[in-house]
Amino acid sequence: MVRDPREALSIAGKLPLVVSESSARRNALRDPDVQLMLEVRDDSAAAFEELVLRYQDRLVALLAHLMGSRDQAEDLAQEVFLRVYRARKTYVPGAKFSTWLFTIANNVASNAMRTLARRHEVRPEVHASGPMGANPMDHMALASSSQMPIRRLAKAETREIVRLAIESLGQRQRMAVLLSKFEGMGYADIAEVMELSPQAIKSLLARARGNLREVLAPYMERGEQPNLLKESTPEIPKSPSP
Repeated sequence: MVRDPREALSIAGKLPLVVSESSARRNALRDPDVQLMLEVRDDSAAAFEELVLRYQDRLVALLAHLMGSRDQAEDLAQEVFLRVYRARKTYVPGAKFSTWLFTIANNVASNAMRTLARRHEVRPEVHASGPMGANPMDHMALASSSQMPIRRLAKAETREIVRLAIESLGQRQRMAVLLSKFEGMGYADIAEVMELSPQAIKSLLARARGNLREVLAPYMERGEQPNLLKESTPEIPKSPSP
């Protein structure tokens, strides 16, 4: 995680992460974050620090739920911000800054996942820590628990069930859900981030929602733990009788 944004200003290097001009350029220029990035392009340390402060928590939270490790998410978030800074001189506003930023984040996360797959590493669980904790999961957990007709489970248990349900999705479905639910992005913005068509994103989200409904149905309808949770929680052996 970038604890002192000024550290990144001493890092040299160039990275071809150019956003091409498009018909959205005029609207993008109205984005205050785009204005800050244009100041970063002119080597403003204060503007870069402001962008880091605005997006660091959101970026770490999304990457943590995508990767399954908060420590790794903080490392990847630092890599994302370094790429942003290295690309400053070639930056051209063609979309909202958040769309451009999460496009970089998606590429960084995809590369990290491919590395983990080659090493056959298992993603650890996300632990609620840091400024954001599991807040995105809290929002979905509360939404789920409010629909239960039989009983209201503890928020921690609800959050765990929702987390496991989202982790059961494939990488692309999981990323699309996180961008839609927690970043409030529409089909067009998600499509740009994931380099797919809006129609493909619409289909991807439809499949993801169907998969989530199937996993969460026992919990939402009867208050029962889904199989995902049962399988992930080992039984505690009973103490032997004296």
